[in-house]
Amino acid sequence: RKREKYDSSSQPFRSITMMMRQNNNNNNASRAAVAAGVLTKIGRAGKTHRLSPRSPPSSSLPKAGSTDQVSDQGSIVAKDPAKEKKKPMNVLLLYADDWRHDTLGAAGNPVVKTPTLDRLASEGVRFTDNCVTTSVCWCSRVTLYTGLYTARHNTTKPRYFFANWTETIYAQLRDEGYHVGHVGKWGVNHYNKKTIPFSVEDDGWHVRQSGPKTWHITEKNEADALRFFETRPRDKPFFVNVAFFATHAVDGDKRQYLPQNSSLSMYSNAHIPNPATNTLESFKRLPYFFTDRNEGRTRWRWRYDTEEKRQHMMKNYYRMATEVDTACGVILKELERQGELDNTMIIFTTDNGNFHAEHGLADKWYPHQESIRVPLIIKDPRMDPSKIGTLNDDFTLNVDLAPTILRAAGVEPPAGMMGRDMSVLYRTEEDGGLPRARDAEGASSGGTSAGAAPPGGAAVPRPSESIASFRRLHETSRWRTEFFYEHPVIIFMHYIPSSEALVRKDYKYFYWPDFGVEQLFHVSEDPMEEGDLLGMNSSGFYEVSAAKAKAKATNAKATNATAAADVGRHVRALEEMRTRFRELKGIIQDTRDPVIV
Repeated sequence: RKREKYDSSSQPFRSITMMMRQNNNNNNASRAAVAAGVLTKIGRAGKTHRLSPRSPPSSSLPKAGSTDQVSDQGSIVAKDPAKEKKKPMNVLLLYADDWRHDTLGAAGNPVVKTPTLDRLASEGVRFTDNCVTTSVCWCSRVTLYTGLYTARHNTTKPRYFFANWTETIYAQLRDEGYHVGHVGKWGVNHYNKKTIPFSVEDDGWHVRQSGPKTWHITEKNEADALRFFETRPRDKPFFVNVAFFATHAVDGDKRQYLPQNSSLSMYSNAHIPNPATNTLESFKRLPYFFTDRNEGRTRWRWRYDTEEKRQHMMKNYYRMATEVDTACGVILKELERQGELDNTMIIFTTDNGNFHAEHGLADKWYPHQESIRVPLIIKDPRMDPSKIGTLNDDFTLNVDLAPTILRAAGVEPPAGMMGRDMSVLYRTEEDGGLPRARDAEGASSGGTSAGAAPPGGAAVPRPSESIASFRRLHETSRWRTEFFYEHPVIIFMHYIPSSEALVRKDYKYFYWPDFGVEQLFHVSEDPMEEGDLLGMNSSGFYEVSAAKAKAKATNAKATNATAAADVGRHVRALEEMRTRFRELKGIIQDTRDPVIV
């Protein structure tokens, strides 16, 4: 389909300014234009329930378009609009790769141009502390599909899918009568493709010849998405995941990032700021097992070991990000042309973050913020108008995407799904959102007995409670303030070691299982995660180092009493977080019972 230009005066998405590609470099400039974290076992009992079953209309009812209905006595009576069944809501997921939280103009990035996504953020909610529970492509993508942590879907190796396919968002929505599609990168091979009416997979390349045409993968993703919209049945609601391969590098190609030829003049005069932690000293602050054999360090050498190379790689990375932004604009224009924009939830997010030389590393995997924080923008027809154009700094997670998407479609998530419906964060209290005066205190570190309600309103359901009612109770209490992070070892422990973490707003606790190493960062005062507060004592155990704590004091002139108070605070935090970390890890990795995080 020939791409059209956005009319900036059109409504409702017409305010998105989208400059279409026209003639190579002449168009380059215009193209650039969230309960306290308490995990609660649900139990084995209970079945899933659909929120709004959509049975086909009876032949005895008035024809579509009629304003009347038939009474029990056979007479024609006026139809009550308030009781009419709402049209099912569509869901469009725009899902990019290796794209961290600040690769957006709306996030304050001074270089990259993302006008479509910036406008989408202004017409929805942008979640600033959205994170992934495992920062690597295949694990994160299967978490999207299943609503499960990696420990539960068990897809710890690339290309292998071990979870129950019938409980994925694709199968659930297909069974609900949705036309389901997937475009682009799957990340796993072993799934039931027959359950996806429209599936086109492209992964691992940037430029490829196909017949007489040379394709760039982002162009191909865009064209396939348009074909989904052109060929979809108009009598069904739809869900489609447009899974861009960009901005992922081509592994094994020393050029790494290959943007489209028409984008090469973009950012040519820009200067990409050097991260403050892109130093040898920062790399040496990492645990001792981070050596030159570590894959993060190897890829740093591929991309960032000289300033000239870093500038070149980052400009190409940003060019590819802008290309994805442009493709998103084209797809949204088609959605508007088909008259579906007002009835579609639109989500933009990504599978994991990316080190851009911070800590002397490249790529992802580890629990640092550059790796685990990813963008999330949601535009939802049900959104409270007062939330439009706002930011939300609650901990939202990729494990929340599946239940959020299913609930938007009126489908109760399967009992095993671990996440929450994020729409409670932007809908009115009367429409099922969180209470306006919700408690904002931190999570309880203890467990709960059956039927008890710890801080945040979470509770273990009584035998008589249904999974659906318990889930709703849990979601509409206080939102989480912490989460557990996990990542498996890849190939061997010196290549990509396994890592785990307990993440909070004030502290972050790291644990490296292969080596038994602990770290503690006071992230509210050390956002770059450079000042590990722990050291090993003479008995070989990790404890808060008084010397490190004093060195990291925010006030260089702090008194001895202040420094001692800081040490005491860190010691208490370490003890409590160790206990909580073990509790959360045990609950998440115990696969016998479902759990909501």
